[in-house]
Amino acid sequence: MNTIGDAKKKMTYDAIVVGSGISGGWAAKELCENGLKTLVLERGKAVKHIKDYPTATQSPWEFPHRLAMPLEDEEANPIVNRCYAYDDATKHFFVKDDEHPYIQEKPFDWIRGYQEGGKSLLWARNVQRWSNYEFEAPLRDGFAVDWPIRYQDLAPWYSHVEIFAGISGNRDGIPHLPDSEVLPPFELNCVEQHIQQELGEKYNNERPVIIGRCAHLTEPQEIHIKQGRGKCMARHLCYRGCPFGGYFSSNSSTLPWANNTGNLTMQTNSVVHSIIYDDAKGKATGVRVIDSETGESSEYFANIIFVNAACLNTNLILLNSTSSRFPNGLGNDSGTLGKYIGFHNYRGNMLADFDGFEDKYYSGRRPTSAFMPSFKNVYKQNADFLRGYMVAFSASRKGWGSSSANIGFGEEMKAQMTQAGPWQVFMMMQGETLPKEQNHVRLSETETDQWGIPLLVTSIDYDDNDEKMLADFLVEGKAMLEAAGCTNVRSWDTKQAPGLDIHEMGGVRMGKDPETSMLNKWNQLHHCKNVFVTDGAAMTSYGNQNPSLTFMALTARAANYAVESFKKGEL
Repeated sequence: MNTIGDAKKKMTYDAIVVGSGISGGWAAKELCENGLKTLVLERGKAVKHIKDYPTATQSPWEFPHRLAMPLEDEEANPIVNRCYAYDDATKHFFVKDDEHPYIQEKPFDWIRGYQEGGKSLLWARNVQRWSNYEFEAPLRDGFAVDWPIRYQDLAPWYSHVEIFAGISGNRDGIPHLPDSEVLPPFELNCVEQHIQQELGEKYNNERPVIIGRCAHLTEPQEIHIKQGRGKCMARHLCYRGCPFGGYFSSNSSTLPWANNTGNLTMQTNSVVHSIIYDDAKGKATGVRVIDSETGESSEYFANIIFVNAACLNTNLILLNSTSSRFPNGLGNDSGTLGKYIGFHNYRGNMLADFDGFEDKYYSGRRPTSAFMPSFKNVYKQNADFLRGYMVAFSASRKGWGSSSANIGFGEEMKAQMTQAGPWQVFMMMQGETLPKEQNHVRLSETETDQWGIPLLVTSIDYDDNDEKMLADFLVEGKAMLEAAGCTNVRSWDTKQAPGLDIHEMGGVRMGKDPETSMLNKWNQLHHCKNVFVTDGAAMTSYGNQNPSLTFMALTARAANYAVESFKKGEL
């Protein structure tokens, strides 16, 4: 009786996906939908849609500190407490500082969500396509390496994921921010419309203001109803998990869809140690896994492996996947693995007052803001730095009874508490950083985590280009707000460390040349063709757009290519 062979057969699948976040969920959906028996390995706990959103309908007064975190938590978890979405209602979806430590050679705030669905439960949900302005940037501007794809390669896959996920917005007709497949948009409020009009006139429509495109169902279509999802209620409690399925997440969309095919096996509490490479076969054959609760080790096998553990953990896994063929990490003949890590520059903020429209208000808690696509260095170099930045802003009324220091009692208090304060406008930047070899991650040679895996060392920082871009925004943003009629503009540099933008990218970059990159145009490792990487680690350069939509499109494209290759017997 061949018990060893039988046991291995039970642990063998057509495909393995490491990670269940935004890109991992898409890999699972596409692979399962195309008939491949697929194992998804998630290092965190199980989180099922609706059932495992414990705070989704709770009001602020139902929490001991009205959502604020107690001092002892802030002191114990300074990194995660800096995240805008972390509070008493969402803390169960975040990795605490001591749960998976890492070594900061330079300050880096690594924000993580270890659970089924990953950070797709926590993302900001803003989605913009790239254009060839981004894909051609390295070749044109002389940094990084040339992308092996262009916009036309990804355009149909952008459409593919947008239709399924559900994207609200307008078709804005902006060449360097291609239109998406959209549902009805949220609306700019009266002050934002005023700013839109004023800036259109002031800058000859060269700095268009649009409503942000976001992954929310404003008008669910048949495909969304089939997913069991409903309309966004504009509650803006998204980071708790949405019981309506109003915003896109792996939990409400791709993972249930994959499960309904009968081809999905979801396994949680499974920390991937490394990928197994067979020297004789010249390919990867499976993954080594540690049960996070018991510490037991096991191995799983497949013909296709998608590594979608989120950017830095994907780098960690590949760096830890050593063999006689790849002593420096799987597929790392180029020596670029873990290098050229990037992020987005969020350091510029400003706040301004706006007089007028005191008889106007707005409805609900809109889950997106006004956006201005990049306007520097777009069609010609017109700044003392490379690349550019998007601008996001929103206008709102100050809180009820904003002069609370002088609040009275009884009828006087009621009168003050039921009056909205004046309008204010908040503006921020989202700037592109440049790939640099010195911005890297590597494995510690001396320290390991609780599972015996080397700790990740982060060595990532800003440079002079980032400082010049920040300075430009602080000047341009103030000028635009004042041109639109705002007063008392206050601007500041947040001085936040890289990482708090939660847009880390790179380290396993795509490229045409195996000597200078890790992945080919199909997101396959150049030197290990049955391993695919389609999360943020695959990015060659970083654009200024929110990156998740591009991760999704890359994943769907690569997964369908993997299916075709598998069915041809090529993998």
